[in-house]
Amino acid sequence: MQRVEPRAVDQSQSQQHTQDPAAGSKQWGMPTGFASTGSNPHTQSFEEIYGVPENFLEIEVTDPQTHQPTASPSSRYTTYLIRLSTNIPAFKLRRSEVRRRYSDFEVFRDLLERESARVSIPPLPGKVYLNRFDDAVIEERRRGLERFLKIVVGHPLLQTGSRVLGGFVQDPNWDRNAW
Repeated sequence: MQRVEPRAVDQSQSQQHTQDPAAGSKQWGMPTGFASTGSNPHTQSFEEIYGVPENFLEIEVTDPQTHQPTASPSSRYTTYLIRLSTNIPAFKLRRSEVRRRYSDFEVFRDLLERESARVSIPPLPGKVYLNRFDDAVIEERRRGLERFLKIVVGHPLLQTGSRVLGGFVQDPNWDRNAW
C-alpha cells in the first residue's frame, strides 16, 4: 500500500491549507479529492478506494427458462437462475448459482415467515393465471422475484438467524419438502 504525502503549494494558492511550523514558509495541502480530519491528514490507497468492500452482497434473478416435462400443457413451468456473490460469513459459498421456480419461492417465503416472527417478510409478485408464459409477464415476475430476494437476503437478522435462507439461495439440491 502506497501512502501519498501532502505536497507543497504556493502561498498564492487556496486559503484552506494549514501552516506547518517545521516547514518554514511552505504551506502543505492535500491533493484535491483527499479527505482529512483535523491536523492528521489520511489519504486512502487505491486498494482502499476501489477494493472489495468489507461486506458485499450481490444477488440477481436472471435467465428465465420455461420447461414442459410432459406433453400435457399443464405441466409447463418457468425456472429462474439465482446468482449470488458475497463475502458475508453467514453464507457458505462466496459465489453460487441455483435454479428455482415460482412455487419454490412461495414455499421459501412461507418457511421464512414461520421461522422469523420478528421480521416482516415482503410479498412475492402476484400469482399469474392468464398468459403466464408470455415474455412480458415472465420478465415482470423475474423483476419482482429479484426485488423480493434483495430485501430478504440483505436483512441482517435473516442472514444470521434463518436456517432456510442460505440453502434456498445457494444449495442446488434444496428440497422444499425437507422443511
